[in-house]
Amino acid sequence: MKNRGKDMGRREFLKKMGATATALGTGAVLIQAGDLVQAATPPKKYGMVIDVNRCIGCHGCTIACKSENNVPEGVFRSWVKQIIKGKYPHVKNHLLPRLCNNCEDAPCLNDCPTGATYRTPEDGVVHVNRDICVGCHTCVLACPYNSRFINPLTGTADKCDFCYHRITKGLLPACVDACTGKARIFGDMNDPKSEISLYLSKYPVQGLRTYLDTKPKVHYVYADEAILNLDYSYLSRR
Repeated sequence: MKNRGKDMGRREFLKKMGATATALGTGAVLIQAGDLVQAATPPKKYGMVIDVNRCIGCHGCTIACKSENNVPEGVFRSWVKQIIKGKYPHVKNHLLPRLCNNCEDAPCLNDCPTGATYRTPEDGVVHVNRDICVGCHTCVLACPYNSRFINPLTGTADKCDFCYHRITKGLLPACVDACTGKARIFGDMNDPKSEISLYLSKYPVQGLRTYLDTKPKVHYVYADEAILNLDYSYLSRR
């Protein structure tokens, strides 16, 4: 009788666990070791949307980035590309704020011979480990967006990492904080309630050279399509 009582108790427990798993949906995970049930939440997916209509070309983002990250003169983690299109007198100045795309399928990461370029799995940000980077330029050449450079102070590869030291403390990247026109929207794209997710659902977004299928996590709104598809590996940063 005692064993039967234990069996009944076990069955009731499993029934409850099954009901809980159903309520949680397909994301539920049963952990047998501790007889616990927890909902598997997706990792964060940090990204940025840049609304080109809001950019006024003040270069505040560039200055803030240089100050925050000690970026040397002549190289940039964040910058604003200016391209003039048309023929006089019908010309137009186009602004395109730029930074590393932190691609989901990043050529720089795939080609790095030492493993110095890596991705943090909990948020998808691509980093450079200066301790093992040998400054071979392989990642710089692999990036189709001209977003990487060799830092003349360290001799190692460098690029935007969304101000990782800030975002891990709940702060915004320096360029987002400094943007006068509020053109930059940053956040977790896996959070449907985040500002960036709401912006992505509201506006049709664009990307740089999307035909390369690198899955960039920096998106644009209202950008000139011809400019977006330029070969940035051959263009200067300014």
